[in-house]
Amino acid sequence: MKWQQALTDYAHYLQIERGLSKNSIENYSYDIKKLTLYLNDHSIKVSPITIDTNIIKDFIYTISKSINPRSQARLISGLRNFFDYLIFENYRTTNPLDLIESPRIGRKLPDTLSLSDIDDLINSIDLNYQYNGVNLGERNRSIIETLYSCGLRVSELIDLKISDLFFEEGFIKVTGKGDKQRFVPIGPTTQKFINIWIAIRNHIDVKPNSKDILFLNYKGSQLTRAMIFTIIKKLVEKTGLHKNVSPHTFRHSFATHLLENGADLRAIQMMLGHESITTTEIYMHVDRSHLSDVLNKFHPRK
Repeated sequence: MKWQQALTDYAHYLQIERGLSKNSIENYSYDIKKLTLYLNDHSIKVSPITIDTNIIKDFIYTISKSINPRSQARLISGLRNFFDYLIFENYRTTNPLDLIESPRIGRKLPDTLSLSDIDDLINSIDLNYQYNGVNLGERNRSIIETLYSCGLRVSELIDLKISDLFFEEGFIKVTGKGDKQRFVPIGPTTQKFINIWIAIRNHIDVKPNSKDILFLNYKGSQLTRAMIFTIIKKLVEKTGLHKNVSPHTFRHSFATHLLENGADLRAIQMMLGHESITTTEIYMHVDRSHLSDVLNKFHPRK
């Protein structure tokens, strides 16, 4: 078995058997491509079936010089899953990463924005900004509002469809990881800004494969993840906000602000689309004073 064949078969397995999203599959595949690049650069002639622990150790040691411990841990986990798949398919009997430990890393707390930070970012948007006759300022405002008010992942945002909007019921349908769908509440303010954008969108010559996509570029095509990062980066620079802000920061802020204001963790889990409640529990780091208030208010022996 050659590396490319193994990689292709593994990608099919991740898609069909595990139901992972395109982005997740690309991330898993990227780990294996890094390993094959290392093997080629060092003229190491081994196949996925014959590679051993010593070669993997040398690879990890080499690559550890250029990536942080968290990235190392993710790389090791990705490769371990790949070789577990080869064992599952009876190509191997052992996993060469079984004796390799991941670096110890602390639990990373998510960055968050305050409500005033978010207001500053939104207020900095030039609502009259146009490009090729398309008002992109109104589009950008509705994008930021949707990211924050609905707690979406960036991939969920760019894939959001007009047919996913159920404004009369107060919900949007979101397709998350593994094509799992959930309904997320959407408030009247965000609905208003989206409707303003839709009125503008109706005058754009939309490409055939983007007819139902909500957020488009001026050419009428679906936005990319990179474009959302660029929009946010420019707003952060314009505002002078000294924080590391990405699309995911708005998702973290959404969950944090809900928790601070007394929302149930289980409800937050459902809105975020987390498969496990333990993933949502990372937001429990926020506002310790709020947790004390809960104790004082509800515990019988306060």
